[in-house]
Amino acid sequence: MQQKYHLAQFNIARMRVPIDHPEMADFVAELEGINKLAEDSPGFVWRLQGDEGDSTDIRAFNDPMLLVNMSVWESVESLKEYTYRSDHVRIFKMRKKWFDKPEDPSMVLWWVPAGHTPTIQEAEKRLKQLEAEGPSPRAFTFAKPFPVDSDV
Repeated sequence: MQQKYHLAQFNIARMRVPIDHPEMADFVAELEGINKLAEDSPGFVWRLQGDEGDSTDIRAFNDPMLLVNMSVWESVESLKEYTYRSDHVRIFKMRKKWFDKPEDPSMVLWWVPAGHTPTIQEAEKRLKQLEAEGPSPRAFTFAKPFPVDSDV
């Protein structure tokens, strides 16, 4: 049976220095491998890519210092497995080296119809909704996930 819904995730991170600065070199060097790891992970469906094959050239919220990451997964569990139980954890633990600590929510999850490719505008709206209203069926987090709602 084909799934009717998939899980979209969007996260942002404010760089301490521009992406082409030498201090970001270690982060940039890890991108290809970590993206391949995601693509090869069970439950992976899609990820946002720009001209370079990653999303470092795509901007959100009109901010040149924000890096974005967006992907679609079969389930909360498959995304959580990749995020917290794969080599992704090693990179995640080093984030303070490259990125400022966020003051507002920097990651949001939401359900999309299977086959739907979310847009940056859609993701920005969901992140703003999470910040304004807290977790809900339309914008949530790993800490407070919601099941698929028929009104996705």
